[in-house]
Amino acid sequence: MTTTANTGPAEPTATVSSHVLDAATGRPAAGLHLTLLRRDDHAGDDAAYTVVRTATTDADGRVAGWHTTPGVHRLRFDTGAWFAARGTDTFYPEVEVAFTVADGHHHVPLLLSPFAYSTYRGS
Repeated sequence: MTTTANTGPAEPTATVSSHVLDAATGRPAAGLHLTLLRRDDHAGDDAAYTVVRTATTDADGRVAGWHTTPGVHRLRFDTGAWFAARGTDTFYPEVEVAFTVADGHHHVPLLLSPFAYSTYRGS
């Protein structure tokens, strides 16, 4: 009898969340669209990314824990559309943060203004 290993996608063992603050106004960035992408580890140097999930920040500028699997991820913030909806010019039409996910929770906050941004690994 031959046994075949399961080669399908791994079960989610990690979560990712974010909190976006508009540093220019000191307020949460409510209504900002985000996309979480995961790198295809079998793509070699020309790595392809797959969308894990998309969402819009809530009234407090947050998106809750998205379930994913370990690996390299990108979190794309649609800052251009968000600022345009407020009649504000911005230098950054989007912000994309690449990071490595292991098991457990990963919080990726974004401090945002029309001409600067900062991010870090939160808790």
